[in-house]
Amino acid sequence: MPLNDDDFMRYSRHLLMDDIGESGQEKLINSRILIVGLGGLGCPVSTYLAGAGVGFLALCDPDRVDKTNLQRQVLFRSEDCGEFKVSCAKDRLKALNDSVNIEIYPRAVDTEILNYHYDLIIDCTDNLPARHVLNKQCSENKIPFVSAAAVGWEGQLIGFDFNNYSSPCFNCVINGQLQDPVMNCSNSGVVGPVLGVIGSLQATIAIRMLLGYFQQHGEMQRYDGKRGQWLTMTSMRDKACMVCSHEL
Repeated sequence: MPLNDDDFMRYSRHLLMDDIGESGQEKLINSRILIVGLGGLGCPVSTYLAGAGVGFLALCDPDRVDKTNLQRQVLFRSEDCGEFKVSCAKDRLKALNDSVNIEIYPRAVDTEILNYHYDLIIDCTDNLPARHVLNKQCSENKIPFVSAAAVGWEGQLIGFDFNNYSSPCFNCVINGQLQDPVMNCSNSGVVGPVLGVIGSLQATIAIRMLLGYFQQHGEMQRYDGKRGQWLTMTSMRDKACMVCSHEL
């Protein structure tokens, strides 16, 4: 789908960039992304991707807006309490960019949702089992995958391009046999802007992947918001991984 007059105005700051330009913007407009989780990470991720002109966003989350969400989930308002997060998010994102097609799923991610075609899947969930389900789907179907988490003052994110043969998968980094971590936002709290930092970077990685500029396969970035410091850790592919070792 070529750019129209409105696109040239709306995305003019992308078009000015030599490494995006018209061809790059067309890639974004013709891309399909699934975002799983519309909490503190999913709000900035979906906002920046809608603003960037990603043509199709699928939003999946079974939860309704609660007053405790409002400290960090910046798409929602006090009057949204009791409504499905995905419904409220769709309204706000369409108000930002009505040319983006948005499909919503007010339920937990399942096989039916995952079996649609996506160019990229973004994990904005708050539980480890869901991350491993998404990782397995992406690894088996060669779909680029971006995952992140945050608690307290700290956040982390990692991207996997499964079209690259040497890329590890999420299970190579964090074994799926491990139990869910004891600490999470519900019982340990989280600083809202930390989620904004990590979610914005998830959206940045997604755009880099769609445009073909992503190279940090399996490289985890950890952010300490209290100290203002970053730590980068590089993971290798596990030859005994239960998810991706059969591809070696």
